[in-house]
Amino acid sequence: MQRFLIISLGALLASLPRLSHAAALTNPLGTTDLTVIIARLIQAILGITGAIALLMFIWGGFQWLISAGSPEKVKKGKETLTWAVIGLAVIVGAYMLVSAVVSALESGTLA
Repeated sequence: MQRFLIISLGALLASLPRLSHAAALTNPLGTTDLTVIIARLIQAILGITGAIALLMFIWGGFQWLISAGSPEKVKKGKETLTWAVIGLAVIVGAYMLVSAVVSALESGTLA
């Protein structure tokens, strides 16, 4: 037990210089405005979903390509592409809506 306390105290003392540098950290977000932080978060999420929609386009095309003329597989590939288009339309609509709401919140007007 005594050995554990000595090792713990030594580790604490060794990390003190690093703890003093922690107080000098800057804000990595660059802002403290909540609306800007939320807007950046939503834009990042929409960007990720856009990348997923692109992957679904690729997957649907790949399914169609390797279907070898099988009607079920061709149908499955077309359905994947159709749903990818619908998803992309929803993503673009959500992005436009979020952009309009954020600009209205930032400016204070609904124009």
